[in-house]
Amino acid sequence: MISHSVPIQVYYEDTDAGGVVYYANHLRFAERGRTEWLRSLGLNNSALRAKCGILIVVKTAEIDYKKPARLDDSLTLETILLETGATSMKMRQILRKDSDELAVMNITLVCVLESTGRPHRWPEPVILALKKNEGIKL
Repeated sequence: MISHSVPIQVYYEDTDAGGVVYYANHLRFAERGRTEWLRSLGLNNSALRAKCGILIVVKTAEIDYKKPARLDDSLTLETILLETGATSMKMRQILRKDSDELAVMNITLVCVLESTGRPHRWPEPVILALKKNEGIKL
């Protein structure tokens, strides 16, 4: 199982009038976490688009909000790869403050060809990066 964590600082722009993180901003935090997870594997979205003609898109996002995050909180977002398929990945992303889980997100990503928008098998750079980091079979 591949896991990666990034720090998230809550800024004023992330919150509503009450100083609580606006619910939709959890998805923005999750996107940052996935981007940094890819970078930790030696990959990035721009290069995959330019060299392989693919985009990685969110197919489904399920969020369980457990506790509020607030202005000036220092958080951690953990991204955990749960399952890979020929054209998809399932992951869990957990937003924490210290040991408290604030939100748990189950995300399904799909590899699509930029030219058609249709699902496409993961390209070799992605397969090699995953195998190198955890021996995952695609």
